[in-house]
Amino acid sequence: MSYSEIKKGEMQRAESFIRRCENSDDKYYRYKHRSRPITDFRHMMETSAELYGDNVAFRQRFAKGEPFRDITFREMLCDINGLGTSMAALGLLGEKVAVIGENCYQWCTCYLAVTMGGGVIVPLDKELDEAELRHLVIESGVRGIMFTDKYSDMFARMRADLNTQLDVLVNLNGTEHTADAYSWELLVEEGKNLIEGGHREFLDAEVIGDSLGIMLFTSGTTGTSKAVMLSQSNICYDLMAAPYLINVYEDDIFFLVLPLHHTYACTASFLVPLYLGASCAVCEGLKYIQKNLQEVRPTFLLGVPIIFESLYKTIMKNVKKQGKEKAVAKVMKLNKATSKIGINVSKRLLKEIVSVFGGRMRVMISGGAAIDPEVLDFFNNLGFTAFQGYGLTETSPLVSINPDIHRLMRNSSVGYPLPGVETKIVDADQDGIGEICFRGPNVMLGYYNNQEETDKVLKDDWFYTGDLGYIDEDGFIYITGRKKNVIITGNGKNVFPEELEYYLGKVPYISECFVWADTDDEGQDSVIVATVKPDIEEIAAVIGKKAEKPAEIEKLIWKEVDRINSKLPSFKRIVHVQLRFEEFEKTTAHKIKRFVKANKKK
Repeated sequence: MSYSEIKKGEMQRAESFIRRCENSDDKYYRYKHRSRPITDFRHMMETSAELYGDNVAFRQRFAKGEPFRDITFREMLCDINGLGTSMAALGLLGEKVAVIGENCYQWCTCYLAVTMGGGVIVPLDKELDEAELRHLVIESGVRGIMFTDKYSDMFARMRADLNTQLDVLVNLNGTEHTADAYSWELLVEEGKNLIEGGHREFLDAEVIGDSLGIMLFTSGTTGTSKAVMLSQSNICYDLMAAPYLINVYEDDIFFLVLPLHHTYACTASFLVPLYLGASCAVCEGLKYIQKNLQEVRPTFLLGVPIIFESLYKTIMKNVKKQGKEKAVAKVMKLNKATSKIGINVSKRLLKEIVSVFGGRMRVMISGGAAIDPEVLDFFNNLGFTAFQGYGLTETSPLVSINPDIHRLMRNSSVGYPLPGVETKIVDADQDGIGEICFRGPNVMLGYYNNQEETDKVLKDDWFYTGDLGYIDEDGFIYITGRKKNVIITGNGKNVFPEELEYYLGKVPYISECFVWADTDDEGQDSVIVATVKPDIEEIAAVIGKKAEKPAEIEKLIWKEVDRINSKLPSFKRIVHVQLRFEEFEKTTAHKIKRFVKANKKK
């Protein structure tokens, strides 16, 4: 089949999908006429530049002391074409190329330049150490790597290593070419000059949407990492589907705070705004969140639970200090009632709190892990639209999201499936809880060079997530835990540690917790253990100097554990509590590692 025939088929498929969505009478697909058919990232960027050319695509501070700089869609496409053309001249067209570093415009142009030239982009986790990164560079077989300043020496060493295939290094912050690395800035300008001279190798590159386009490593542990293979079509499907449940305006500003090597941030915070004509403002880092919120005044904040929970705790602490708990609670209760008829009183009456987010914040979306519904309710009652969604790297990542209308959202649910996604529960128990499975155009191609692991999770086009949960009568999805985390008691009962961690997480004296199974004194049955990291500040506010004594802390926490246990059936009850005063070992996504012995020690 010729390239033109392949592209014609991809376009017909995309048009057919959009047509079905537009004609759907599903009450949760609220927004029509926002999505357009796209076949790949080049098609997306060229049509976005045509539709939204003078709109701001990116806002970023390129140097300390400088203001945020605006880059339009037209300018961004021009930069990508320049970079891609230089890469083609360096022999990287259609090759595997890695990108690593802090979130920045340069990172995003690399991602698109590689894929728009028909190559495979390999985003790497910037938190990994040199040994782990070297392993991933060898495993993926990348020929080039683009990085921010701090990695310059590391990748120069790797290129000298005969075990890697590294050839071309590009410094995203470099202002001139060196013996070690090319300068991103100069490559962009040199590529533009090549285009003016008639160089069209990159501009005319064949990009097949269904081919491998993105490789994402799911774990950073040497020897056990799996590389998820996604096509551009996988992600383009998510871009076309999501706007039917979430309304995005051209003047919306997405605040990019999550690391881009995660698909959640990459798809939802970077590619979605580019597809819909909105803009992306790059946060300079976690310690600059509040400052940057005031500077760029975004309207969309996509984050993981820890971000929203931290904001919630900070706000409530300030409210308590000012003695305004009752007044704030009263306004929020009023707003909960008036928001049902479309009237928002919180933003007017609670200006001081709302201004923390820059004054224009509209939508907050949590993903990546379960979040306490009360935290979402809190932000909704403040006058924002706050909800959660669900996805996995293997599903590009979005599979479900709550509608962005207060009366339709269900904050204890991870959402309603996107158009075109089929859902089923496998091996359900008497409560309807079983493994959640998905089928749809967003499901991965498989794991790179790992057919055995691919076959474990892809069966008859269905992706077996490993997450346990149920689906309600309206099709909303609820997650109860991970299959591999389930604790099976001696009488065959299933206990989800995530459920107990949720209850413990609501105790103000506990900052973090980890629930696991140990054996009883006879070494026979499973008993439930909770290892908790105390919140010393909260505890000291209650028991004063006694907070210096572990025995007193344990006594206070046991009172709360007893209260939790009293509401649980006997097989779910926590039997042992361990205090832990040091940090838990965590993944680079800041999730506690469940299967390392160190996290089970005091």
